[in-house]
Amino acid sequence: MRSQPPNLDHEDKLKSQGYELIAGVDEVGRGALAGPVVAGAVILPRNYSPWFELVRDSKELSPKKRECLFHLITQEAIAVGVGIVSQEVIDTVNILEATKLAMMQAIEKLPEQAQYLLIDGLTLMISIPQKGIIKGDKLCLSIACASIIAKVTRDHIMEELDKVYPGYSLAKHKGYATEEHISRLKQLGPSPIHRLSFAPVRNVIASHVPLP
Repeated sequence: MRSQPPNLDHEDKLKSQGYELIAGVDEVGRGALAGPVVAGAVILPRNYSPWFELVRDSKELSPKKRECLFHLITQEAIAVGVGIVSQEVIDTVNILEATKLAMMQAIEKLPEQAQYLLIDGLTLMISIPQKGIIKGDKLCLSIACASIIAKVTRDHIMEELDKVYPGYSLAKHKGYATEEHISRLKQLGPSPIHRLSFAPVRNVIASHVPLP
């Protein structure tokens, strides 16, 4: 049974209360072993667009569909913001706090200031009224759009990092803990973009003996 697509129920309710600029906020890369955590913030177009029907949580879309929707959202949304927080910051403050920092960055980079925030699973220390929605990327259209913006942005970053740090297949698994990634990590040891505070990376460091 296919899940229902995300809808505008939350946005429509807020608009009926007088809010106009409602931003959906989501992140990607929280569980990865390498690279940054990236957040997106999206204020949808005021009027319905046919591509709304195609939007899903970014994890449920093919790379081709994500790319297509990324460009449509970027072109037609009232505002789009992106926040990027590095692995160094993740290791310093922990992944939850780094995720919140990325979300705050994305909100701050919106060219139009949001009047209300719909956030996937979290709430933030910010003065803008907000609501955290569990599984928001599956339920709420603006959050799902934010997940697409964040996912495509991060995928592009990991594809570029794969050229800088070859051998880990970063372009393929995007830094997540796949069997192949763990195997390469054991062979090569961690790169400068690996998250040293994450247990699988720490375990490799503890056991890794460089080849002569």
